Amino acid sequence: MTASDYRWKDGFPKIGIRPTIDGRRRGVRESLEDQTMNLAKAVAKLLTSELRYPNGDPVECVIADTCIGGVAEAAAAAKKFKQSEVGLTITVTPCWCYGTETMDTDASTPKAIWGFNGTGRPGAVYLAAVLSAHAQKGIPAFGIYGEDVQDEGDDKIPGDVQEKLLRFARSGLAVALMRDKAYLSMGSVSMGIAGSIVNDSFFQEYLGMRNEYIDMSEFTRRIDEEIYDPEEYKMALAWVKENCAEGPDNNPEHLQTSRERKDQEWETVVKMTLIARDLMIGNPRLAELGFGEEANGHHAIASGFQGQRQWTDHFPNGDFMETMLNSSFDWNGLRAPFTVATENDSLNGVGMLFGNLLTNTAQIFADVRTYWSPASVERVAGYKLEGRAADGILHLINSGSAALDGTGEQQIDGKPAMKPFWEITDKEVQSTLEATQWRPASVEYFRGGGFSTDYLTRGEMPMTMTRLNLVKGLGPVLQIAEGYSVDLPQDVHDTLDKRTDPTWPTTWFAPNLTGSGAFTSVYDVMDNWGANHGVISYGHIGADLITLASMLRIPVSMHNVPKEKLFRPRAWGLFGTEQSESADFRACENFGPLYK
Repeated sequence: MTASDYRWKDGFPKIGIRPTIDGRRRGVRESLEDQTMNLAKAVAKLLTSELRYPNGDPVECVIADTCIGGVAEAAAAAKKFKQSEVGLTITVTPCWCYGTETMDTDASTPKAIWGFNGTGRPGAVYLAAVLSAHAQKGIPAFGIYGEDVQDEGDDKIPGDVQEKLLRFARSGLAVALMRDKAYLSMGSVSMGIAGSIVNDSFFQEYLGMRNEYIDMSEFTRRIDEEIYDPEEYKMALAWVKENCAEGPDNNPEHLQTSRERKDQEWETVVKMTLIARDLMIGNPRLAELGFGEEANGHHAIASGFQGQRQWTDHFPNGDFMETMLNSSFDWNGLRAPFTVATENDSLNGVGMLFGNLLTNTAQIFADVRTYWSPASVERVAGYKLEGRAADGILHLINSGSAALDGTGEQQIDGKPAMKPFWEITDKEVQSTLEATQWRPASVEYFRGGGFSTDYLTRGEMPMTMTRLNLVKGLGPVLQIAEGYSVDLPQDVHDTLDKRTDPTWPTTWFAPNLTGSGAFTSVYDVMDNWGANHGVISYGHIGADLITLASMLRIPVSMHNVPKEKLFRPRAWGLFGTEQSESADFRACENFGPLYK
C-alpha cells in the first residue's frame, strides 16, 4: 500500500522573505533593523497561519539571515534560499533601499515587494524605484502598497496588504509546485480532440514541466502480470463493493451484460485505478514485489487517460479510475486529490492542476455541453427559470473525471461546498458516496463496458469555470467564468438530463453576468468558450487564476472578475492602464514564457 507520505517524499518549495534596508550605517540602518526584520517575521507568520501545502501542512517560510542593505547581503540571501529550496520571494521594507543592489534578480521565480506606506521613511519611494528596475531588467515583480498610511515603527499588516500577500503566495506556490514535475500521457490522442495533442514546448516553457508518455498497453501488462499491490487490491475491491452503489443499466436489453461480466469489469476498473496512481507517483510496495523500475513512477503531478476509443472499444472505460483519483478519498481514507484528465485533454488537465494547487480541493472535469435558454427550458420542461438561473444555465456533464466532491455533500457553515481533504469528515464522505451511483456504461459509446459516475451537484455553490486554450502564433490563453451551481426541480432536471445521458454527473451552472463583452448573457459565455471541455473549481478563484497566469505569462482572454481584485506584476500597467485585458496580452508577449 502506498504510504501517505511517499507521495510527498521530495518535500515542498518554501517562501523566501527578504527584509531590505537602507544600507547607510552610523545611525540610519541601525534605527531600522528591528522594524524591518519584524515586518519580515509578520509576513512569515501570516503566510504560515493561512496557507497549506497539498498534504495539509502549513507552508514554510525562510527569512534571510540579515537585513539586506547591499549586493553582498542580497547574494547571501539568494544562496540561503537556493539551499533551502525557496520557490518564490517576498521583499519587505519600511524605508528607502538601494534598488538594484538589494533586488532579487532570479528571473525564474515569482517575486513581490511590499513597500510600507509610512511618512517617516520613504518605503513607497523604494518600492517605485525597485519596481522600475525590475521592469527595466525584464524581471516582472508584483508591487504591494497599502492604501492607508501607517505610523512609523508599526509592524502590523493592513487588510488590503494581507489580501495581496496571500494571493501572490498562493499563486507563486502553484508555480513552484509545478516546476520540475511531469505530465503523464496515458495513451495519446482521443477521438481527434486537439487538447490531447500534448504540446511539450508549452509544458516546458510555460510551466517548467517535463512530459512523460506510456502506451495504454502498459495497463494490460500490469493487469496480466499483476504489477500492483495484491493486498491493497483486495481491500479496495471490498471497499468498492460495500460503498459504490451500482445504478440501473440503461442499455437496451439485448446489449446488457451478465452479472458475471459486470463483476469482472469492477475488478478491472479497480486494478486500473491502482495502476494509474502507481504510474503517476510510484509505489514502494512494488519494489518489495520485485518491480523496482515500476516502483519509481513518472514523477507526475498531473496526467491524462486517452481511453476512447482504442481502450474503451475493448476494455472497461476509465470513468471509475479518473473519478476516484480526482476525488479527496478512496479505500485508504482521506487524501489529497490527484489530477487526471479525461481523454488525455492535457489543456483541461492543466486547468485542473491550476485549480487544485490554488485551493487544495478536488476539481470537476466536464463537457461544456449545452446552453439552456429560459425559453428553451420553458418549452421543453414547462418551467420558468428563476433566481441565479433566470438568465439561462449551462449543462456541465461528462462521463469521467468528475470528482465525487462535486456532489456538494460537504459543507461549510451549513452550505454545500468542496473542501481540502483535511477538513472533510467521515460523515461527509459517506453522504458523498450515498449521493453517487455507478451506472453500467453505455456500450454504444463504451463497447468494453465499465461504470460511469452519476450524481447531481447541489446548488448555491460558488464556482469558477476555466479553460486553457492554445492558439497558433499566440500561445496559451486562459478563460475564466465565475458563477454558481444552481438547483432545478427534480422533474425539470430529469427532463433536461434525459436529453443528454442520464448516467453521467451533472452540474447546472449559471455564470455571473456583467452586461458587457463575453458576459453580456449566458449565451455569450457559451458562444465564446474556447473548447468542448472546462474545469469547475469550488469558490470564486478567478482573481488567483489571473495572478497565476500573469506569473506564467499566459494572457486571460475573458473573465468576469471585479476590476479591484486584479493583481498582476506592476510592469503590466506600463503596457496600458485603461484596457487591462489588452495590456495583459502585450505584457505576456513582451516578457515571454517564464522558463524560455
